[in-house]
Amino acid sequence: MKRKEWEGVTGGHTFGQKALKILFSLFNVRVGYAILIFVVPFYMLFAHRRYLAIYLYFREQQGYMPLKSFWKTFVNHFIFGQVMMDRFAVYAGKQHIFKVDNPDNDLFLAMVDDPRGCILAGSHIGNPELCGYLLTQQKKRINSLIYSGEAAEVQKNRSKILETNNVRLIPVTDDMSHIFFINEALTNGEFVSMPCDRNYGSEKCVECDFLRGKADFPIGAFVLAIQYRAPVIALFVLKTAATRYRIHVISIPFPPTELPKREQINEMTRSFVRELERITNLYPEQWFNFYKFWKK
Repeated sequence: MKRKEWEGVTGGHTFGQKALKILFSLFNVRVGYAILIFVVPFYMLFAHRRYLAIYLYFREQQGYMPLKSFWKTFVNHFIFGQVMMDRFAVYAGKQHIFKVDNPDNDLFLAMVDDPRGCILAGSHIGNPELCGYLLTQQKKRINSLIYSGEAAEVQKNRSKILETNNVRLIPVTDDMSHIFFINEALTNGEFVSMPCDRNYGSEKCVECDFLRGKADFPIGAFVLAIQYRAPVIALFVLKTAATRYRIHVISIPFPPTELPKREQINEMTRSFVRELERITNLYPEQWFNFYKFWKK
């Protein structure tokens, strides 16, 4: 993927983002959901490239018929709008309205107590950012890689909340200075959270079978896992109701050490992709990669 195809930036200008924060400080987030019913059709009409990418995902990767694919595309955009509004509701101090089901919490707590550094493998399905806002622990710092070109208003709100939750944001920069912070964190036995489903045009990727097609997935997180022998857990945060989320935490096993290093890295990447595929099939409407993800 080339960076120009998907910038990974929250939509809207600074004024609009501030207005959302003020709106949700005064009203229930469901007011925003109601507005979305009228906004989403216009967004689909004028953001045609993103609309088409999701429509083709439902047609080709999920195998739906045209009418169902169109309806599912609307649902996908509607849930995405809800996810964005949930974030701004948290920015407005409404964390308490959200409930989280976390059946795999024991696995996460085991990693908190593990003296080794650990990698949290994320993706652009559901709302993983909300996990950092709602779940707090002070024992093991989480270092989260983020896109450095995000809007200033969003970055300010993120930092304000996450810093109190033992989360440090590490912007990915062209000078590669983020590599130093990642190495420091893993050496100190901390968490490093990384998205593992976008390679931004990098050649450091592996082709994987994924949802009836083939796609390139970045190997960076798994290079670090093999280098530091750092356990990897995949973390998925899915919306299950208006103000309820469910967290899936899944351990990604280490391959046999007798395999060549590159094959170990590739196998860990494929193991993650298999889990991503399983979760995506459970929550198909929450796939939020709005570009042509699969190879022709």
